[in-house]
Amino acid sequence: MKPNAATVELIKSFEGCRLKAYQDSVGVTTIGYGLTTGALPGVSVSRGMVITQMQAEEYLTKTLELFGNKILLMMTRKPTPNQFGAMLSLAYNVGTGGFKKSTVLRKFNADNLSDAAAAFAMWNKAGGKIDRGLVRRRAAEAALFLADSNDQVYAGAVTVDAPTNTVIGSTTMQATVVTVGSGVGAAVIAVSSL
Repeated sequence: MKPNAATVELIKSFEGCRLKAYQDSVGVTTIGYGLTTGALPGVSVSRGMVITQMQAEEYLTKTLELFGNKILLMMTRKPTPNQFGAMLSLAYNVGTGGFKKSTVLRKFNADNLSDAAAAFAMWNKAGGKIDRGLVRRRAAEAALFLADSNDQVYAGAVTVDAPTNTVIGSTTMQATVVTVGSGVGAAVIAVSSL
């Protein structure tokens, strides 16, 4: 199963693209759209490494295909394209090992979609601290997960138990995830702009 356009857009918008290797927020050497050593066989990311935009696109496509094949094997039910895409984005960010242990996967396999969507918010830390970017990404993934087959944002609420002094606990964040009306691309833009 290939990721749909909404999935690729979501991942690109949160990963960004850097053509020169850099240290991510927890000190991992990264390049392109979040590529790290070990994610794509045959590609070792090192300090000072430089790639072209074409290589960044190729690496992303190949890595998403590889990760997609791995996570599909973990699923006991067939996902919709948006469910698959949201879970692929999570796995791309936390690794397939983390995804395999996730409540998102467990609840999805149990056909408990609302709890699966809420469980995305559990993956909001980098280096043990809540990261605003990850909070926004998880909200966008949950919105994509709940989107219907026409790429329209699901009109139901994403219930997340979180303190109100965090971004995910704010009514602004919840309203943004719930009320964006014209497609997942708009949801990603609206959520990522908070």
